[in-house]
Amino acid sequence: MMKNLGLHETLEAHEILTFKSLCLTKSSTMSKLVQDTELQNILLKDVSTGTQDIQQLQEILTNRGDQ
Repeated sequence: MMKNLGLHETLEAHEILTFKSLCLTKSSTMSKLVQDTELQNILLKDVSTGTQDIQQLQEILTNRGDQ
Protein backbone atom coordinates (compact mmCIF):
# COMPACT_ATOMS: atom_id res chain seq x y z
CA MET A 1 0.00 0.00 0.00
CA MET A 2 1.16 3.54 -0.60
CA LYS A 3 2.58 5.62 2.25
CA ASN A 4 -0.47 7.87 2.55
CA LEU A 5 -3.99 7.91 1.23
CA GLY A 6 -4.98 10.75 -1.04
CA LEU A 7 -7.95 12.91 -0.19
CA HIS A 8 -10.17 11.21 -2.77
CA GLU A 9 -9.16 7.78 -1.43
CA THR A 10 -9.97 8.83 2.12
CA LEU A 11 -13.38 10.13 1.03
CA GLU A 12 -14.13 6.93 -0.88
CA ALA A 13 -13.12 4.79 2.10
CA HIS A 14 -15.39 6.91 4.30
CA GLU A 15 -18.30 6.44 1.88
CA ILE A 16 -17.75 2.67 1.91
CA LEU A 17 -17.58 2.72 5.71
CA THR A 18 -20.89 4.58 5.87
CA PHE A 19 -22.51 2.12 3.46
CA LYS A 20 -21.16 -0.93 5.33
CA SER A 21 -22.44 0.52 8.63
CA LEU A 22 -25.90 0.91 7.14
CA CYS A 23 -25.80 -2.66 5.79
CA LEU A 24 -24.68 -3.95 9.19
CA THR A 25 -27.54 -2.18 10.93
CA LYS A 26 -30.08 -3.53 8.46
CA SER A 27 -28.77 -7.12 8.59
CA SER A 28 -28.61 -7.07 12.37
CA THR A 29 -32.16 -5.75 12.68
CA MET A 30 -33.63 -8.07 10.07
CA SER A 31 -31.91 -11.16 11.50
CA LYS A 32 -34.01 -10.70 14.64
CA LEU A 33 -37.23 -10.34 12.65
CA VAL A 34 -37.02 -13.16 10.09
CA GLN A 35 -38.48 -16.55 10.86
CA ASP A 36 -36.69 -18.60 8.19
CA THR A 37 -33.58 -20.11 9.82
CA GLU A 38 -31.62 -20.27 6.57
CA LEU A 39 -32.19 -16.58 5.91
CA GLN A 40 -31.39 -15.78 9.53
CA ASN A 41 -28.08 -17.64 9.23
CA ILE A 42 -27.23 -15.71 6.06
CA LEU A 43 -27.97 -12.42 7.81
CA LEU A 44 -25.92 -13.39 10.87
CA LYS A 45 -22.99 -14.31 8.63
CA ASP A 46 -23.35 -10.93 6.92
CA VAL A 47 -23.27 -9.24 10.34
CA SER A 48 -20.06 -11.07 11.18
CA THR A 49 -18.27 -10.25 7.93
CA GLY A 50 -19.64 -6.70 7.94
CA THR A 51 -18.21 -6.13 11.40
CA GLN A 52 -14.79 -7.30 10.23
CA ASP A 53 -14.99 -5.08 7.14
CA ILE A 54 -15.90 -2.05 9.24
CA GLN A 55 -12.99 -2.68 11.61
CA GLN A 56 -10.59 -2.86 8.66
CA LEU A 57 -11.95 0.33 7.13
CA GLN A 58 -11.73 2.14 10.46
CA GLU A 59 -8.14 1.02 10.80
CA ILE A 60 -7.34 2.28 7.31
CA LEU A 61 -8.98 5.64 7.98
CA THR A 62 -7.36 5.98 11.40
CA ASN A 63 -3.90 5.30 10.02
CA ARG A 64 -4.67 7.13 6.74
CA GLY A 65 -2.69 4.47 4.95
CA ASP A 66 0.49 4.88 7.00
CA GLN A 67 2.33 1.57 7.06
